[in-house]
Amino acid sequence: MTRIAAVAPVVPGYSYSQAEITAELAPLITHQDSHRIVLERMHANSGILTRHTALPLERYRSLGGFRETNQIFVEVATELAGRALSIALDQSGLEPRDVDYLIFTSVTGISAPSIDALLISRLGLRPDIKRLPSYGLGCVAGASGIARVHDYLVGHPDEVGVLIAVELCSLTLQRNDSSMANFVASGLFGDGAAAVVMVGDNRAEPGPTIVDTRSYVYPDSEGVIGFNVGGSGFEIVLTSEVAEVIARNFPANVAGFLADNGLTQSDIDAWFAHPGGPRVLEAFADSLRLTEDAFDLSYSSLARVGNLSSASVLHVLASGFEQDAGSRGLLFAVGPGVSAEFVLLEWPA
Repeated sequence: MTRIAAVAPVVPGYSYSQAEITAELAPLITHQDSHRIVLERMHANSGILTRHTALPLERYRSLGGFRETNQIFVEVATELAGRALSIALDQSGLEPRDVDYLIFTSVTGISAPSIDALLISRLGLRPDIKRLPSYGLGCVAGASGIARVHDYLVGHPDEVGVLIAVELCSLTLQRNDSSMANFVASGLFGDGAAAVVMVGDNRAEPGPTIVDTRSYVYPDSEGVIGFNVGGSGFEIVLTSEVAEVIARNFPANVAGFLADNGLTQSDIDAWFAHPGGPRVLEAFADSLRLTEDAFDLSYSSLARVGNLSSASVLHVLASGFEQDAGSRGLLFAVGPGVSAEFVLLEWPA
C-alpha cells in the first residue's frame, strides 16, 4: 500500500494575535460603526488565537490591486513551498532528485509557469519530474491531493510522490466589502503551506498506509462556497449552507465508506477533519454523532493558525502524525462544489 513518509507544515514568519488582525483590518473593510461591531464580534467568536500573514500587518493598508498581490503570491508561495518540501524530504531521508511525481495546489493565487515548475531549479528536482498543478479545489485539496498522489503510486509502486499545498489567504483581502461572507473570511483564514511525501508499496520508507479513498460532489451546491474573480481579485463566496450540506450527506458517506472497508466509526482512533471554522467542526461532530473532543487536533490547529484552506487538513495530520501501531485514522475535508474527500489511514503494527 501507499505510505505517507512525512508531513511538513510551514507558516510565514509574520504572526499576530486575532485581536491585532481585527484592529488592523476592520477600518479597511468597513467605515460604519455598526458594521465594525459585528465584524469584531464575529472575529472574536472564531476560536482563533493567532494567524500568520504573508506580509507585515501594516503593509495591507497600502496593498495595491490584483497585479501586485498576485506577484507577492508568486514570490511568497514559492518560498513557502520550497521550505515545506525541503523539510518533508529531510524527514523522509530522501533527496529532491528522488521525487518522481508532484502535485501542487492553491486557490489564492495564480502563476504560469506554476509554482511547482519554479521549484525545479531552486530545489534540484529532476527535469523529468511529472507535475500536476491544481487550482479550484479550495479547502478540499489537501485531502484530494493525498488521494490523487495515492492513485498514481498504486500504479507506480517503486516511486516517490509529493503533494504541496500553499494558501496566502490574506492577499485576497477585499476592502470596503461589508458582506457577511467577507466579515467571516477576514476573521477566519490564515496563510500557510504544507508538503506531504508519499511512497509506493515497493519502497522501504515507513509511515501510515493509505487503505482507501473516496470522493463526493454534492449536486446543486455550486453557490455554497468558493470565489468570484473580479477586478479586485478573489471575492469570497461563503454561506451557512456548508453546515447543511455536511448534515445531509456525511452520515451516509462516512458509514458507507467505512463499511466498504469492513469498519464502523468505533474502529476509528483518530479524526483528521478540515478545520473550516467552529460551525464546520460542529457540523462534522453533530452529523457523525461524535463529541467535539474527537476533533481536538482540528480545533487546536484552528486556534494556532486559522483556516489555511487546502493546507489546513495537512497541518492537522502533521500534529497527529504519530499514532500507536495498529491505529486507524480518517482524514477528510470539504471544498467548492460542494465536494468532499475521505482518506482512510492505518498505522502499521
